[in-house]
Amino acid sequence: MIDYISGNRDIIWTAFQEHLYLALIPVILAIIISLPLGYLAVRYKKLYYPLVNISSILYAIPSLALFLLLPPIIGTGVLSPLNIIIALTVYSVALMVRVVADGLNSVDPAITQAATAMGYRRVSRLLRVELPIALPVMLAGLRVATVANVSIVSVGALIGVGGLGALFLRGLQLDYLAPIWVGIILSVLLAATCDIIIVLVQRRFTPWVRAGGRA
Repeated sequence: MIDYISGNRDIIWTAFQEHLYLALIPVILAIIISLPLGYLAVRYKKLYYPLVNISSILYAIPSLALFLLLPPIIGTGVLSPLNIIIALTVYSVALMVRVVADGLNSVDPAITQAATAMGYRRVSRLLRVELPIALPVMLAGLRVATVANVSIVSVGALIGVGGLGALFLRGLQLDYLAPIWVGIILSVLLAATCDIIIVLVQRRFTPWVRAGGRA
């Protein structure tokens, strides 16, 4: 495996960069989209179950089927990375909408009432009181979405796009285990690194959770 790595560094590095890009861009987009949708689900109770149910249906669509269905719908080529990005954004939003809504629902009503009594208006109360309290629940969902994306990106290799998944296909085609092992190890390391970073962010911005755990 060492010989393969030393002789194919450029290929491996390019595949890793593509994998990182395809996995994390949908997560960023999902955060931007799911925050207002999750808030609407909490603010308007009639929207909660429709949004959550639609999210569950979208998340149940097989990834390979979605990769193949998107090109004729959005007018992209089959080999366009945009198909992977949009598909993974759909999956991430489907997961994060429920998480955001449940996180905001977990805020004690007494806290929001106290914030209102102290003069917080709706937007400032959301940003400075409700979101920080809901952050642990939301980051837990974000960890799941991020790790899932790192895994699902490899499926895109079956249609010609997929970062480290290309190493899996190359190993299968050549009946050679080295690129497969390299792809697996790098995928696991990438997922673990992303997970650790999110955990560190949570510890940095929610110190009261650690204090409560020690107590």
